[in-house]
Amino acid sequence: MNTRLVAIAPATSKTASGSIGGNSTPFTTMSYNCQHCVRRKIKCDRAMPSCSSCQKARLECAYKAPQPPRKRKRRESEYLDERLARYERILQENGLLPTTETRSSSCRGTPGSVHEEGPPRTAQSDAERTGRLVSEDGKLRYIDSRVWLDVAEVSMRELSNNGVDDQAAPVAMDLPVDDLISGSLLRVSKSLSGYHPPYPGAMKLWKIYVQNVEPLCKVLHIPTTTEMIEIVSQHSIGATQAQECLVFAVYHLAVYSIADEDCIREFEEPRAVLMSKYQYATQQGLINASWLKTTELQVLQAYVLFLIAMRTQTDPHTFWIWTGVAVRIAQRMGLHRDGDNLDLSPFDIEMRRRLFWQLIPLDGYAGQLSGTGISIAPGGWDTKRPLNVNDEQIHPGMKQPPNAQKGASEMLFCLTKAELSEFYARTAVKMNSISPKDKVRDNAEIERLIDNLESDIEMKYLRHCDITNPVHILTLGIVRSAANMVRLRSRMATLMSQNSNGVQRWELCVLAEKILDTDCALYANSDLQRFQWHIKTFFVWDALICILNCLATDGFFSSTDLDRKWEKIIVAYSNHPDILKSKGAHHAVVRKMTHKAWISNPPSSSLAEPAFIATLRSRTETRDFGRAQNLDKMTRHDEPAEEAYFLDTLLQSPGGTDLYFDGSFSYGAADLTFWDQV
Repeated sequence: MNTRLVAIAPATSKTASGSIGGNSTPFTTMSYNCQHCVRRKIKCDRAMPSCSSCQKARLECAYKAPQPPRKRKRRESEYLDERLARYERILQENGLLPTTETRSSSCRGTPGSVHEEGPPRTAQSDAERTGRLVSEDGKLRYIDSRVWLDVAEVSMRELSNNGVDDQAAPVAMDLPVDDLISGSLLRVSKSLSGYHPPYPGAMKLWKIYVQNVEPLCKVLHIPTTTEMIEIVSQHSIGATQAQECLVFAVYHLAVYSIADEDCIREFEEPRAVLMSKYQYATQQGLINASWLKTTELQVLQAYVLFLIAMRTQTDPHTFWIWTGVAVRIAQRMGLHRDGDNLDLSPFDIEMRRRLFWQLIPLDGYAGQLSGTGISIAPGGWDTKRPLNVNDEQIHPGMKQPPNAQKGASEMLFCLTKAELSEFYARTAVKMNSISPKDKVRDNAEIERLIDNLESDIEMKYLRHCDITNPVHILTLGIVRSAANMVRLRSRMATLMSQNSNGVQRWELCVLAEKILDTDCALYANSDLQRFQWHIKTFFVWDALICILNCLATDGFFSSTDLDRKWEKIIVAYSNHPDILKSKGAHHAVVRKMTHKAWISNPPSSSLAEPAFIATLRSRTETRDFGRAQNLDKMTRHDEPAEEAYFLDTLLQSPGGTDLYFDGSFSYGAADLTFWDQV
């Protein structure tokens, strides 16, 4: 028997006829047909309690409200039409697609489109502009770095030739960013008593920090911090909120600096587990300490240590925001002004300088990573570099500043980093705004400046290095590599001209090989194993790409040189496994050029094919097969699938990085146009 379904509330009331036997009675109508009339596809008078059709057929009349109308599913081709139209408009607005009209005003900085800083200017070429707003899915994002503008332009040109590498799409890790920012705004305070390690474990972590991290990040004063950690690790309930977030930041960075096997051996837990534990504790400790409103040096120290550990683990734009917060906190605390003019004690002056000069490279790294430029304007601070002293020469309560050493102190690495960081901060704008007509002249000036800088660093620090000291070896290697990288970048302009010759390309390749040799030497030195967490952030993109480009050129190397160069490439892949794993733009370029070079000029049969070549070949075949399927599918709809897929990938947030020295030393715009042309 059918179940009667009756609407709770009738739609309208009116009088109608239709009762059995011809009697006329008032009845109510429904706003929709009954189920029997729907199934029989006949007209229904919608009478209640029974329509006339059901009365005549002596059926039980049942009403059931119809499903709400579903939105018409749009054909895939309609989405492609809209996307392609939007992408064409974006390309035209940015001068990357020919148009019959005058170039769109969005590239000129007119009101309501693209906004550029400074007074109105005459029309300029892309190379002369240093920043602009880029539209992505109706949203505007400011880019003040030629690296991402160049990457976009080169990738657009590549579209018409080879399509896109599916590994180039950037990826963002799903980290609890909302916990740190939102938790502070909502004041979500939580107890961390269960996260403190036992005293022996805490002292192990502190020892690891002192050995692996402290020589490269002189943020803390070791004697006073040792005393504080000993007290907190034994009586955590009495720790202040500032002390608590600082000790967890130390634990977090200590675990980050060791390998998984070392973590299991020392703490009987996987590295990933401890990293997650202490990352959460650090974030919650900062929230508990009201870090967004803090003026306590310990809280900002904890936050900077947290940033150092997170710089390679989080989305670049999230990291840029985090670093911007650190800069604002530092400015609120006056760290951008030297303590000599603020009536502070010698100890406080020195610790504030150390902290500020850790922020400078982090700010440079974040700006290059996200393509937004540096946050701390070169003229916006006057904080002096830290003194060349050991920790034992300073202490709280001291009345007179210590005498700086004239040799190598514990501050050696950080002071050379500060010299390079300041060089970048003072010249970054110039390096990123060189016009084509002035490129050769200005790059010659930059080479002169880097020669002078290297000479100064040599006289102040490097000549005093002890080659038996691992920190000194690392300092020597990275300073040499950083200086050579600037020279490599500055000479690319000459090779882009039509006057370039084989000799100049050979000299460039020799310079690139020196950089790659330094990178390999740093990884091969067993004494530097404890610093690999830092070394891996300094990767020689341009040097590797330069050598791969020459390897792909027929007849450029002799057979002997060919084998020797491929051996170096194999070692580089072994030292940097992220080349195969990462989805960053630069990693994708390296993978693509490696595969191309191997196909064009493989080594002799005496050199076995490395595993990464098989991986690259397999990925290429899989990608080509997938592309063919997508293209065939879209062709049936008369739609350019390859272009739509590529542009969707391109306009995602970039995930690659520019070359840097601990994130601070940019080598100018990544001139990928050069690699696209040669």
